[in-house]
Amino acid sequence: MTLLDNRPSDPAKLIEGRTGPWEIILGLEVHAQVASKAKLFSGAAVGFGAGPNEQVSLVDAAMPGMLPVINRYCVEQAVRTGLGLQAQINAWSRFDRKNYFYPDLPQGYQISQFKDPIVGEGEITVERDDGSTFVVRIERLHLEQDAGKSIHDLDPDWTYVDLNRAGTALMEIVSRPDMRSSDEAAAYVKKLRTILRYLGTCDGDMEKGNLRADVNVSVRRPGGDLGTRCEIKNVNSYRYIQQAIEYEARRQIEILEEGGSIAQETRLFDPTKGETRSMRSKEEAHDYRYFPDPDLLPLELDEAWIAAIKAGLPELPDAKMARLQAQYGLSAYDARVLAIDIARADFFERAAEGRDAKLVANWTTNNLLARLAEAGLDIDESPIPARDIAGLVKLIEDGVISSKIAKEVFEHMWAGEGEPAAIVEARGLVQVTDTGAIEAAVDAIIAANPDKAEAVKTRPQAIGWFVGQVMRETGGKANPAAVNDILKARLGVE
Repeated sequence: MTLLDNRPSDPAKLIEGRTGPWEIILGLEVHAQVASKAKLFSGAAVGFGAGPNEQVSLVDAAMPGMLPVINRYCVEQAVRTGLGLQAQINAWSRFDRKNYFYPDLPQGYQISQFKDPIVGEGEITVERDDGSTFVVRIERLHLEQDAGKSIHDLDPDWTYVDLNRAGTALMEIVSRPDMRSSDEAAAYVKKLRTILRYLGTCDGDMEKGNLRADVNVSVRRPGGDLGTRCEIKNVNSYRYIQQAIEYEARRQIEILEEGGSIAQETRLFDPTKGETRSMRSKEEAHDYRYFPDPDLLPLELDEAWIAAIKAGLPELPDAKMARLQAQYGLSAYDARVLAIDIARADFFERAAEGRDAKLVANWTTNNLLARLAEAGLDIDESPIPARDIAGLVKLIEDGVISSKIAKEVFEHMWAGEGEPAAIVEARGLVQVTDTGAIEAAVDAIIAANPDKAEAVKTRPQAIGWFVGQVMRETGGKANPAAVNDILKARLGVE
C-alpha cells in the first residue's frame, strides 16, 4: 500500500507516547462472502449449518482431472459491488494461482486475482458518530475462492478438516491506508457492510464469518514516513477490530520507543486476552509464486452487460439518506440512523406513508430500535410491524391519545396485545378532551394550592407543576394542550 498526501495528521487522533506523539496508519482488507447459491468454480451449494463436508464437490476437493468453471453470477455480484463503490470496472481481468499449503486448501494453491483484478480504484464516504465524514479510497476488489476450515478442538491429537467453505466465492476489498483511528476503521467496515447489504452482494453476517477483515496497522511520527505494518488476520466484529488496533498500536509504539524495530508479520487477535500474537512472518507477493491459472480463460466483460448491471443498481445509502431528509424533512441524524440498514429504511417508509414522518421517525428510532437492541433483535424481527407504528402515530395525530399515553400503548404493543387502536379501546386509554372535566380538575387543584397559584403570577414557568398535577389527576389522559390553555386562563398567565 502507498500513501498519498491527501490527509494531514489530525492532532485529535494522535497517541501520546513516552517520547512524544504517534500517528496510527490503518488500511483494511475486507473479505466479503459473495451472496450466491453456488461456489465460485463449482456447482456445490453454499449455506450455513450443513454437516461437515456435506457441501463439497470433486472440484472443491481437488480430485485429479477436475477443472474449475467460473460462476457467472459471482462475477456479476463483483461487478455490482464495484459499481456501488464508485470504482473502475475492468473489462479484462484474469485469475491467478496463489501458491501456499494449508491442510484445508486441497489444491495446494488458491485461485485468486493478483495483477489484473476485476475492479480497480474507487472510494467510500464514511460518517463518524458525530456526523462528520472522511473518505476511504478503495485500491481494488478481486474475486477469490475461500479455503476450508481446520478444527482443532474435537480431539487432543488430531486436526479435522471441513471443506464446506472451500471454493466459496469471496470478494477481497482492499482499502488505501486512509484511516487514523480504531473508531474510523470500525466506521469504515460498518459503511462497507451497509453498501454490500443494499446491493445484495453479501449478507454481512460477521458472526458466521461472511464478512471479516484483515487489519494492517503501522505507526509513525506525525507527518513522517510510513512505518512497518503488521497484518492482523480475520477479525470478525467491530469491537474486536477496535480492540486489536488499539492493542497493536500500543505494542508497536512501546517497541519503537525502546529503540527496537517492528517485524513485518501476520498476527492474530485473541479476544479473550484482548491482545495480538504473532502467527507467521508476513509473506510478500513473490513468496506466493503467483502465475496465471492455466485452467481458466481471462474474464472479458461486455460493456453493455456492465451498463445493464449499473442501470439495475438500487438506491444506495448516501442517496437514501439525502432523500429521507428532502422528502420527509428528517434531521441528518435520523436519516443516517434509518439509512444505515436497508430494512430499517424500508420499515420507516412503510410506517410513514400518509402520517407525520418526523413523529414516525421518533417512534422508530427512539422507541422501537432501542427496545429491539435490548432484546438483541433486528428490525425485520420486530414484534411490532410498521403498520402498527403508523397506527400509533395516527392516534396521536387525531388527538385520541397523548404522547404520554402512547408510551403505555407502545408497551402493550410490544407485549403482543394487538393493534394500537384495539389496545386503547380495551384499556380505556382514550384522551380526555372534555373541557368541562379538565376545568373541574384544574379548579380543584388551584383551590387546594392557593399559594402556588399566586406564585405563578411572578414565576410563570411554575405553571408546569399544575400541568403535572392535572395530568396525574386525570390518569395522564387529559389533552395537554387543553390543560395548558385552561390553566393559563385561570391563573392569568400569558
